[in-house]
Parts: sequence; structure tokens; C-alpha cells
Amino acid sequence: MLQFRAGLAEMPVYDVTERDWKIKINANESSLNLPPLVEERVLSRLSSIAFNRYPNDEGDQLREQIASSLHLKKENVCLGNGSSEIIEKICYAFGGSGHTIVYPEPSFSMYRIYVEMAGAEGIAVPTRKDYRGDVKKFVSTVQERKASLAIICNPNNPTGNFLPLHDVAYLAHHLDCAFLVDEAYIEFGGSSAVSLMKHFPNVIVARTFSKAFGLASARVGYMLAAPEVVQMVSRVYMPYHLNVLSLVTADIVYQMRDEYAPRIAMTISERQRLEEQLKELPGLTVYPSRTNFLLVKCDCAAALNEALAAQGIGVRCFGEAPGLANCLRISIGSREENDIWFKSVKDFMEGRS
Repeated sequence: MLQFRAGLAEMPVYDVTERDWKIKINANESSLNLPPLVEERVLSRLSSIAFNRYPNDEGDQLREQIASSLHLKKENVCLGNGSSEIIEKICYAFGGSGHTIVYPEPSFSMYRIYVEMAGAEGIAVPTRKDYRGDVKKFVSTVQERKASLAIICNPNNPTGNFLPLHDVAYLAHHLDCAFLVDEAYIEFGGSSAVSLMKHFPNVIVARTFSKAFGLASARVGYMLAAPEVVQMVSRVYMPYHLNVLSLVTADIVYQMRDEYAPRIAMTISERQRLEEQLKELPGLTVYPSRTNFLLVKCDCAAALNEALAAQGIGVRCFGEAPGLANCLRISIGSREENDIWFKSVKDFMEGRS
């Protein structure tokens, strides 16, 4: 008789099922592939890979690059399969039976799943009605529950808002546990918590190549933390957990990250343009964003989602998720894609579809 781990059948699942959308703006991906110069360098580098060998020093090269650019040491950097794996490993390292992990809600839905996988108790702290974080409430919850780990997403997914650096510093100062700041969208706006690391050794920063650098398929992210944290978290990784193809691609992308500056600026400009246009639509609330997406709310969200899907436009509908009822998250695509989906939303809200 098969005896699975207790609670496994009840474990929440992150749905990655997709369909062939004409306009795919539901996963916060980049609408563009590699810049031509970057692609040329990547293909040249891949042609010289020894596929018969395990990864060797490719990860060290990338760690050194990242550390140097942020005025840190290689020992402050740990790599992972996207920031998601890093968050999972951090939850495992600070979790376990009898441990509590605190995170905001609504926020990245995988926090709850990773906490449960780590065998810890998860405590979700509701944000304010406008989705701004309540730092004092967050601190009091962490202290009352004697949490071993606190997590925030900044800028926050899926709400798009940003907690100012002085509020993050307040959290770092008052939290007496490990404090993870998930900065998956930091390139699109806001101030990084990296500057706080030298003052607060409990601060851990997680970043990804999937969003601003368009490497979602390669699955590469990195953690920035005190060397002792990096050492301990590294213990829970499998050997050779990152493949060479992803490592060398990320290495070149990071070397040539200036090539992405115009794309990031375009995404920010398009986000601002669409935010202003959406504000003019009747019955629709759009929330300020520092990311590559916008969160909108309307009483007819489910019907609007169905209308967009019927036109081959895929957005993220949250249904009745806690704090996100009647909300849709719309990623920023190309200008042409944005004009098409905005017209569809406008027609629907004005009763023309």
C-alpha cells in the first residue's frame, strides 16, 4: 500500500496550465525575447559548452559579477532556479515543525505553499484596503508569534504597490528574525533593500532574471545575504541544481544588462500610459504600480475576463481569492498589444461588447 506524506493531498497547487493566447499578458513575462546583441553572444557561448561535464565554475563567475556590481562579496550571493526556488529554500532553512513564517496577504501565492512544504506554520497579515502594507501590524504579528522568518514582496505581486525604503528599514530594525525582501520586480521601480544589508544582517534579498531580463524559461535567480545565511541556505540545495545553459545565459545577460535599459524604460512608460487611460473608464479601479503589470478591480471582473478570453487575450483573474475579489492582473505587453487589450477593456466597460 502506498503511504504518501501526511497532508500532501491537501497541499495547494500553483496552476501553470496555459492555452495558446493571441495576446498573453497573464504571467508578468517580458513581451520581448533577448536583445539581438545579447542573443548573438549567448548563442556563441552555448556553442562552446561541454555538455558531457557537470557545472563547474560557471556559477562562481555569475556570483562574482553580481557581487561586484552591488559592492558585495561573492560570499554574499547564492544562485537558484528563479527567485522562487530561493524563497522555497529559505522557507525550508528557517522553517520546520514548531516554526512560524509571516507574510502579507494579498501577495505572491507561493509563499503559503512554500511555508507548508517547509512544515512550518504560516501566518498571513492582511494589507490595508488600498493594499498598502501596515508595517506596525506586521511587526507586532511577527513578535507575538515569535516567527523565525518574515517575508515581504516589494514591489508587491499581484497588487503592484511599493513599500518605501524607510518602511522596509523600520521592519528590518524591529524584526528579530530573518527578514526576506522579495525584489522580483525591483527593476521597474522603487528602492532596493540591498543598502540595508550592511546595517541589518537579518535582511535577505531575492531577485530574478525572469521579469526585467526576460529569462523566464531559463529559471535563474539570486539571493543576497550575510555569508553565514548563504552558507546555511546553500546546504538545502541539491548538487548541480543549476544547469550550465541557464548559468552561462544569465552570465551574459548580466554582463550586458545595459542592453535592457530601453526595454525597462518602455515598460514603465507603457504602464504609466495605461494606468492613466484605465482611470478614465467607468466602474473600473486601477491601483498604482511599480511593476510590469497593473491590478484593476470592477464588479464585472469575471465577465470581463471571459470577454477578453473569447478574443484570445489572457489576463489573470483572481476570482474570490482573499483580498482580491473582482480583481484582474494585466501584464504590460508591447505597445501594439497594449492598445488592443485596452480597446477591448474600454469597449466592455462602456457596454460595446
